[in-house]
Amino acid sequence: MLNIQGITKHYDKMENAVDNLTLRVLPGEIFGFLGPNGAGKSTTIKLITGMHTLDSGTITINQFDIKLDTIKAKQNLGYVPDTPNFFLHLKGIEYLNFLKDVYAIPSEKCEQTIKTLATKFNMLHALDDFIQNYSHGMRKKILIIGSLLHDPKVWVLDEPLNGLDPNAVFILKELMREHADKGNAVLFSTHMLETAENTCDKIVIIKHGVKIFDGVMQEVKHKMKSEVSLEKLFMELTKNDKDIN
Repeated sequence: MLNIQGITKHYDKMENAVDNLTLRVLPGEIFGFLGPNGAGKSTTIKLITGMHTLDSGTITINQFDIKLDTIKAKQNLGYVPDTPNFFLHLKGIEYLNFLKDVYAIPSEKCEQTIKTLATKFNMLHALDDFIQNYSHGMRKKILIIGSLLHDPKVWVLDEPLNGLDPNAVFILKELMREHADKGNAVLFSTHMLETAENTCDKIVIIKHGVKIFDGVMQEVKHKMKSEVSLEKLFMELTKNDKDIN
């Protein structure tokens, strides 16, 4: 459903931000995208969304190529950025109605989705307020709600848990599970390793833009021959540049 094949991105005067990265997120999977700061996670996500252009490789979203069939690819994509400071001049409901028009969502369906998600996140009271007056967590919530309005086949979230209160974190994890269980693909980056361990079906770890591991937690523990936490495995892999694939 999300197929990333041999992608590379290079910026001037630096090594490859993403170096020949390949991964695949299947329908029904929650895929954790892990790595230290500067590993290339956000760059990869921006390549998936089409915000940055590929130097080489391909990305397909529900079989639509992000370079060759950009509009259809983006119609199948929901995206939550790491920084929620967008559309600050709009009211929350104006932002959501804007997305309704962009994705041509039927009004009745959109209104019901907004009501359901805004209720879950305790945001109904804030929809008529300007986003610039929202707290960081509220801005994150409105972007999460907006990213789900068109029921995307692929849902990509960049550090979505940052700035959310514990209740909102719990709700978001439930939504990710529900969305995957409907046959969609979910990919999210996070530094919260315990959450990744308990939430994800699969994980990938990258460093310096290079994949150093991908698989399921049971496979990680088997290869490391130790029933230890993802946090300890992550520290071991990223500290020693060790590839256990």
